[in-house]
Amino acid sequence: MRRRGKEHSVKINFGSLYTVVQNLEKHGYVEVAGVQRQGNRPERTLYGITEAGRAEMLDGLSDLLAVPAAECPVFETALSLLPALPPEDVAELMETREAALAVQAAALRGVLGQLGEKLPRVFVVETEYQLHMIDAQLEWIKNFHTELTECTIGGIDEWKSFHETGEVPQKWQDLDEQEIVLDPERKA
Repeated sequence: MRRRGKEHSVKINFGSLYTVVQNLEKHGYVEVAGVQRQGNRPERTLYGITEAGRAEMLDGLSDLLAVPAAECPVFETALSLLPALPPEDVAELMETREAALAVQAAALRGVLGQLGEKLPRVFVVETEYQLHMIDAQLEWIKNFHTELTECTIGGIDEWKSFHETGEVPQKWQDLDEQEIVLDPERKA
């Protein structure tokens, strides 16, 4: 996975790979395909995927591609707690994030340029996707930053008051009594 650059797309805990392989073998998804030795290095057990493993992998991958999953990115979590920080601080933090994302986007554009010359597109679509997500986030952050600096974001007066006085604004207190349902599957 490292050799193919997939560690940037798949969260891998290399320390637990042996446990994962053992569990896959226990469930019949992989089987020992051979043993290999290179020079003075210890023997290495090679595993191959079984038919059951291939079927499970294809089913799982199909679900990952077709069914949107509820994900909780750390940035989204931070945004949900945003009022804990003063608006001016948030504006500065958004500038910092924007600069870091711009660097990441430039790096990914460079990687895509190099890989595009060597690999068919089908092997770099996850990197393309990462770049598009960063570009979308950059656009959102720029707009949000503008709202912050121009004080046009809804609730800005209460937000500022909260940080100036330390008292929770009445409008925010009133929100505690309301049930707000964001899940379209769940009815209030």
